[in-house]
Amino acid sequence: MATGRINRAAYLFILPTFAALIGLKYYPAASAVYHSFFQWDGATVGRFVGLANYVQLFRDEIIHVSAINIVKFIIGRVALNLVFPLLAAKLVFHVRHQGAAYLYRVLLTAPIVVPVMVILLLWKFIYHPYDGLLNQLLEAVGLGAWRRAWLGDFETALYAVIGLGFPWVTGIGSAGFAFLIYLGGLQSIPREIFDAAAVDGAVSLRRFFRVELPMIASQLKLILILTVINTMESYVPVMVMTGGGPGVSSMVPGLYLYESAFLYDKFGYASAIGVVMTIILLIVTTISQRSIKSYSEAEP
Repeated sequence: MATGRINRAAYLFILPTFAALIGLKYYPAASAVYHSFFQWDGATVGRFVGLANYVQLFRDEIIHVSAINIVKFIIGRVALNLVFPLLAAKLVFHVRHQGAAYLYRVLLTAPIVVPVMVILLLWKFIYHPYDGLLNQLLEAVGLGAWRRAWLGDFETALYAVIGLGFPWVTGIGSAGFAFLIYLGGLQSIPREIFDAAAVDGAVSLRRFFRVELPMIASQLKLILILTVINTMESYVPVMVMTGGGPGVSSMVPGLYLYESAFLYDKFGYASAIGVVMTIILLIVTTISQRSIKSYSEAEP
């Protein structure tokens, strides 16, 4: 009897968690799938249109541009999050002085606590066509011919947003988080493996590619998946920096979904966009999980 009462009490304690999950996660997701088959403005009763929203989606020129842009965005952010935070983590990991290593960790992770909006506005100033730091630096080093309105140029707007935070490894997106994950993965490698590699003559770059990189493959997989998911879902940097412009040259699906729903009252169409984005994310995540295997997951 006492065990039964304890179990009932435990269920009561976790009930609010399940209620929050159902109300804030599962119900909105199910509602989005349901309303993707309706012409719905978010307020009145929708009119059932079947697959019309999905047909319109695949014919929408803005979606085509957004799809190309998000692929470029994902490639750029994956490259930045996989390479530079890993390089920083490797350098900090091999610092022998404990005090210096601790100081570097603090300096590299402190920007994580800075609000993203502050960083976006700072970079918007850096890209300013007249008083921006980037153009001023180009002028100072004799490359004034390269000055341009980085966020107002059809050719550079998207790439300027992709490069936010470069070459720093923390501050935008999940780069700071990636640095901590890589550093933790390197620190978890048993010292005996490094000793055995040294005996076999694996030092410097050879040790990195033959020993360290395979041992942190699970961390690489985690960062890859999180970067793809965060980039696919994120639209705030584009909205703040360019608003999807000039024209639709920097439009991404997340921002187009937001505008379709809250600017044009096309909630049914926005729901269809969200459903397609979710399916694509599931496919990409599954492929990533199966294609990248860590040392411990590899078959003998």
